[in-house]
Amino acid sequence: MSDPPKVPAADQTLAILAHLAAQRGPVPAATIAQALGLPRSTVYHLLAVMQHRGFVVHLPEERRYGLGIAAFELSSGFSRQQPLARLGRPLVAGLVDRLGESGHLAVLHGRDVLYLVEERAPRRPSLVTDVGVRLPAHLTATGRAMLAELPPAQLRALYPDRAAFASRHPLAEADGEWSYGRLKRVLATVREQGWAGEHGEVTGGLASVGAAVLDHLGWPAAAIAITYPEESAPELQPLVVPAVREAAATLSKRILGTR
Repeated sequence: MSDPPKVPAADQTLAILAHLAAQRGPVPAATIAQALGLPRSTVYHLLAVMQHRGFVVHLPEERRYGLGIAAFELSSGFSRQQPLARLGRPLVAGLVDRLGESGHLAVLHGRDVLYLVEERAPRRPSLVTDVGVRLPAHLTATGRAMLAELPPAQLRALYPDRAAFASRHPLAEADGEWSYGRLKRVLATVREQGWAGEHGEVTGGLASVGAAVLDHLGWPAAAIAITYPEESAPELQPLVVPAVREAAATLSKRILGTR
């Protein structure tokens, strides 16, 4: 691969934007300069240009800089172009071809998962996890994989009380009521083993294995899962788990994530 062209101002501008995007809130210009090893005068000059173009907003009372509306519009364009679905679909299709079971890719949307990709294996029944479908995250393998990567405060904000836990069907209630304590125990197991599973909680007789896709900040950007008959779990799970984790790790790398 050839070396990238040398355009210092462009490289420095993108470095500043990337640094701001990685912060939890606005930061002083001096902090940006120190973190990136740039002269303060250069940082102030570039921030002024980005502020004029709407990519950066200046908070004069706090003497800090944060991302502006133009940066938000870039992220909206990213969502419209569906790069996660485009990058993830070949990986899910590859899993389906290798394992002979159906697969999907989903993102977290509040307390739900939203399915972006669904690939059905030949001679396998249709799944409820079709593109555009939403399901309660705490019941699904993809949802549990992503919830396990959230900070405790974020998780608690999503599930403040028992009313936050929706059920899909009476069978789920028969397995016991959900609570924040139960969810924490389930997610602790997910973190310990590095993948999430569910058995008949979405559709009776079917089980799923899912793994999270992390972005550059270590936040869950998506999750990939394979669904198969529960009766086949003993022989299939040892094959499905490493394959799903590998596919999730590959997608993380494709979006420059941390896993």
